[in-house]
Amino acid sequence: MISTKLLGGALALSMAATAGAALADYPEKPVSFIVPWPPGDLEDVLTRMIAEDFQQAYGVSAAVVNKPGGGGGPFPGAIEVATAPADGYTIGSFVPAVPVIGHEIGIDELAGEVFEPVGIFLTYPFVIATSADAPYGSMAELAEHAKTNDVALGHFGQVLPPTMVTMAYAVNAGFEWGSEAAFDALDCNTLASGDADVINTTLQLILPCLDKVTVLASITDERIPLIPETPTIGELDPTLGIALWNGLFVHKDTPQDVRDKIAAVAAKTVTSERAQTLARETGAQVYWSDAAASAETIARDKASMAHIGGLLE
Repeated sequence: MISTKLLGGALALSMAATAGAALADYPEKPVSFIVPWPPGDLEDVLTRMIAEDFQQAYGVSAAVVNKPGGGGGPFPGAIEVATAPADGYTIGSFVPAVPVIGHEIGIDELAGEVFEPVGIFLTYPFVIATSADAPYGSMAELAEHAKTNDVALGHFGQVLPPTMVTMAYAVNAGFEWGSEAAFDALDCNTLASGDADVINTTLQLILPCLDKVTVLASITDERIPLIPETPTIGELDPTLGIALWNGLFVHKDTPQDVRDKIAAVAAKTVTSERAQTLARETGAQVYWSDAAASAETIARDKASMAHIGGLLE
């Protein structure tokens, strides 16, 4: 008679082998990359490149699914990733707001820091911009004008770093925004229509009308090559130096070899010539920062955002 102990050991070995085989087969069904913004901006374009290469590398369908938040930020898309099985078939393409503060703002599905980075691949060429005919041509002039005039700010969501930085700059510069509102899209039409006087957006979205726009500052680590005369917000106020990035995230319970397969494709994609051409054309930084380096970035950003949040209390 086979002992219970031996039978249990054999069963455990069998289950481990079965699990290993199942993981080795990843991916064996369609994979979704969730982008919590409308199509067309840099994170969407680059995530689509990654999805195309993923499909080619592994022979399964891979699609980008856009889940705009209605101007309220990236959390509907984040919730979908958080509530999906932790098997690598639902991957988030997220900005810092999701892993840095998503778990702190009362969203049950995001409580407990449910996400971990696969890697960061983009630093946005984020800018603060206004119409070329505005009565101010610099952040200092804007501050003086806004002390006696209402200036409307358009942004992508109050919890996003560029918005918080812009709000904090106003605090430090001694003025208040006349009004502020979140938009799903912020481009040439937003300024031309008068929906906002000043906008937080990416340079890519206003390149078609750059001759009709004044870029007051960039919210980046360094000046953007396409607009080299424009200072970074950190140059104007060193306490506010922070950049907006985007990365791939999975649920924290996702197996490591699944993460490795996602990372292998993404790293190859973003260092490809077509991705680097996009970087040169838009002023974005496109690169691959692995999971460990990305975790360090997130930790630094949590400290920076805590400081900026304190200014806004």
